[in-house]
Amino acid sequence: MSNPLLAGVGLPAFDQIAPDHVEPALDELLKSADEALEKAVGPETPADYDALSAVLDVAGERLKFAWGAVGHLNAVADTPALRAAYNAVLPKVTELFTRHAADERLYAKYKALAQATSAAGLSAPRRKALSNAMRDFVLSGAELQGEAKQRFQQLQEQQAELAQKFSEHVLDATDGFAHYASEEELAGVPADVKQAARAAAQAEGKDGYKLTLHFPSYFPVLQYGENRALREKLYTAHVTRASELGKPELDNSALMRELLKLKQEEARLLGYANYAEVSLVPKMADSPKQVMDFLRDLAHRARPYAERDLQELREFARDELGLPELQSWDIAFASEKLKERRYAFSDQEVKQYFTEPKVLEGLFRIIETLFEVGIRPDSAPVWHPSVRFFRIERNGQLIGQFYLDPYARPGKRPGAWMDDVRGRWARPEGALQTPVAHLVCNFAPPLAGKPALLTHDEVTTLFHEFGHGLHHMLTQVNDIGVAGIAGVEWDAVELPSQFMENFCWEWDVVKRLTAHVDSGDPLPRALFDRMLAAKNFQSGLQTLRQVEFALFDMRLHAEPGSEERIQALLDEVRAEVAVMTAPAFNRFQCSFSHIFAGGYSAGYYSYKWAEVLSADAWSAFEETAEQAGTVLNVETGRRYREAVLEAGGSRPAMESFKAFRGREPRIDALLRHQGMA
Repeated sequence: MSNPLLAGVGLPAFDQIAPDHVEPALDELLKSADEALEKAVGPETPADYDALSAVLDVAGERLKFAWGAVGHLNAVADTPALRAAYNAVLPKVTELFTRHAADERLYAKYKALAQATSAAGLSAPRRKALSNAMRDFVLSGAELQGEAKQRFQQLQEQQAELAQKFSEHVLDATDGFAHYASEEELAGVPADVKQAARAAAQAEGKDGYKLTLHFPSYFPVLQYGENRALREKLYTAHVTRASELGKPELDNSALMRELLKLKQEEARLLGYANYAEVSLVPKMADSPKQVMDFLRDLAHRARPYAERDLQELREFARDELGLPELQSWDIAFASEKLKERRYAFSDQEVKQYFTEPKVLEGLFRIIETLFEVGIRPDSAPVWHPSVRFFRIERNGQLIGQFYLDPYARPGKRPGAWMDDVRGRWARPEGALQTPVAHLVCNFAPPLAGKPALLTHDEVTTLFHEFGHGLHHMLTQVNDIGVAGIAGVEWDAVELPSQFMENFCWEWDVVKRLTAHVDSGDPLPRALFDRMLAAKNFQSGLQTLRQVEFALFDMRLHAEPGSEERIQALLDEVRAEVAVMTAPAFNRFQCSFSHIFAGGYSAGYYSYKWAEVLSADAWSAFEETAEQAGTVLNVETGRRYREAVLEAGGSRPAMESFKAFRGREPRIDALLRHQGMA
């Protein structure tokens, strides 16, 4: 039987990969990677960049390609058999990556390469890749000896296993909840949401309307549902997912404690006071204190706006909605009603204009215009019938490709993300490998005979993930360790994604993204103007919410012993930052996958940090729009593409930013964009 995971070239055969392929393929690839390591550290491989890459990167890339395909399927098409196969191999893969990253012989070879006179002659991207590699050896425990080194290895394996379990618990708790509502209970809920809920119940042969905790099902009920008891039920189920207040076997409480403990132990082994310090070594920020000062400064600036937002909401809920005590499950509902009253439109009304085909057509046109490329449909094996595949070209040359998986479904983890399938690389054998990306969202799927409809927030999410994708795919760097998003500081990696969101607020862009689902008419200008007036509606509250998450994350990882007081620490952060008190049963931390299972440990602040960069970068387009009358300025787009997107991780993010803006970033643009200047 030929194993599709062993092809190693081209694109993954997603339609052929089965759970029983996973272990045999990975065992073989792990063996090849170990053989490559032995060859690389042996006398026949000189301490030379190309020689080492030809041995190590070729085998390493094959392994990462196959393991990436399995990990991706595990995230978007989870089944019991696939999960078992993934978990059987996870410890072996983690063990190998950890051992290779800390191999003293390999570290010695890289040191010899870095100290050789020839190192000065390396290209700038290669010097950066080499400098990153030297730093990463140290962070991976290459300088540890004996028992300390063994313990470091164990810590990596345990953390990988626990993070995977955390993620599974969130997915299972999300998939495990259903409420079959009656027609009366759904008063106020939009027709398309009801139609989807009815279809979901019918598919199971049940009466009523099936509501779940997947965002397209759960959130519209909170936002529009007039039945307060139903809102409370869904809100409670959502914020207690994977906690001690749900199924005991899905409780993440112990996993969080254990993960934090292991991270602090890892930091001590490496000679740091806490894990936050380790996390920041490869980032732009210098210290946990600098990050916390930045967050607290932002909270201080946003607080007066947030207090005003909340006061208005409470008064409106009391006087107009008959809600004397505003509760957490009332906030989305009351906010939507207040927004409708003040700005005379609803998200539901706007959504009728954003049909998915029209949004994609408009998004592609922006990318094609601004970055001088073409986007065409392409073909590749996929994991679900709703997944599409595209190629990006310039002057007839292939630059990159991407999969688009837009809809929510059982077995697919919540949220939206970009992931790489493979990076750009001038391979040692001579061929240029072009980059391929996954772009994943969780929108409501189309209903019979109609295209899928996106809220304006979902349009913004789509643009955000495309920003990450463009950073990965438009790179012109040929060294795999620093091409695209590889090697970019984590707190700068959100710059291109948040940058793209700005287009969703430009009239000459938005009018091309819209066509009413029934009439085909574009969004009326008057409706857009009302949306624009509402753009910073509750921006104070939203800023404080992000600061709360980020400060909680940073303090958790910066304060040894925090694992014993997770809830208490969250309560302290809320007391310091939040203006609205969360209910005592809120266990948001138990499904905070970003920091416990998604690589954002002591890094969640990156969203706000990078927003300073992205808002300032966007202001360059605003400046050219004043002269040219449009933000779709090809010349500014070309400068941004060359300075930021094409450079990838080949130089520090600050250098790329300054190459584009001609100076360091300032916070003014962010505050102005959010109506808090």
